[in-house]
Formats: sequence, C-alpha cells, structure tokens
Amino acid sequence: MEARTVDFSRTTITELMIPSFANFSGKVHGGILLGMMDKVAYVCAAKHSGAYCVTVSVDGVEFKEPVEVGELVSLSASVNYVGNSSMIIGIRVESLKPKTGQKKHTNSCYFTMVAKNEDGSLMQVPKLIFQNNEDIRRFWDAKNLKKMRNEITVMLNTEVKEMSFDAMLQSIEGDRFELGF
Repeated sequence: MEARTVDFSRTTITELMIPSFANFSGKVHGGILLGMMDKVAYVCAAKHSGAYCVTVSVDGVEFKEPVEVGELVSLSASVNYVGNSSMIIGIRVESLKPKTGQKKHTNSCYFTMVAKNEDGSLMQVPKLIFQNNEDIRRFWDAKNLKKMRNEITVMLNTEVKEMSFDAMLQSIEGDRFELGF
C-alpha cells in the first residue's frame, strides 16, 4: 500500500448558507454545520484510504462564532493522523461575508474515521508522508488526542463500575441539582 502525503487528500468544501439552514434569528443550526463537517471528513478520509469510511468519534466541536444566512462557509479538512485502519481528520471551518470580505474562524474539530473493506471489516490505510514541520505537529497533536480520548473512556467506565450511587451523590454535593425521587 502506497503512502500518501497530507496534500493528496486535503479537501475544501464551500457552501452558501440559505434560510432553510437557520433558526428564527438567521443563525445556522449547529446540526447543519456538523453534517457538513461529517461530509468533508468522509471525503478526505475516502481520498486518503481509497475506501468507504465511517465516523467513529468527533472531538473538540465548539462553536466560537455564529454563522449567518448569506455567508459562504468553507470547511477545510486534512488527514492529521493514521493508525492501522483509523484516521483523524482535522477540520477548520470559516465563514465569509461576500459583500464585505469579512472572514471569521467559526470552529475547528477532529473526526476519527475508519476505512472498511467491501465486506464491512476494517482495512489498513496508507501511511502518511510528512512534507513539513506542520504535518509532524498535527500528527503529534492528533496522536495525543487519541491517547487522551482513550484514557477518558477508561476512566469513565472504571469509575462508574466501581462507584456506588451514594458515593456519586456525595461527590456532586453542592452542584446545581435536586433529587426528584
């Protein structure tokens, strides 16, 4: 399997934000943007792997700026990390007001995608070829993101299994809740 550069699968999709994408105040729904992010992550992962890909997880979605009707939204995706069958796709979302040229960075996030064979089993993806220091930094960041996500999953699963409900209640004492039972 031939290794591929980050540029090989780098993908940008731009779309006009129309009224049916928005709420009553003219702001685009986050779910619309998430759907667009999933689409660009798929295209990028499929180009890199040469296969059908599915989303495994999404990390770091934080909407920094609202997107409004009439703006052009560009989603730029690149493969930041490859494992055996998984790829972490970094996505940067920017909006542009065509009349003024004003750009804003609305959010960045990471989609973990896996490549699948025709029978639905996981398949190996090509290695990445680093072409610059930025490629190395993004790979390092994504590898650490994967490690931290795994540690959080283990921690949550272990604590829930080992902690009694009384201990849970004691640990959240003083937080904003009331018992309704």
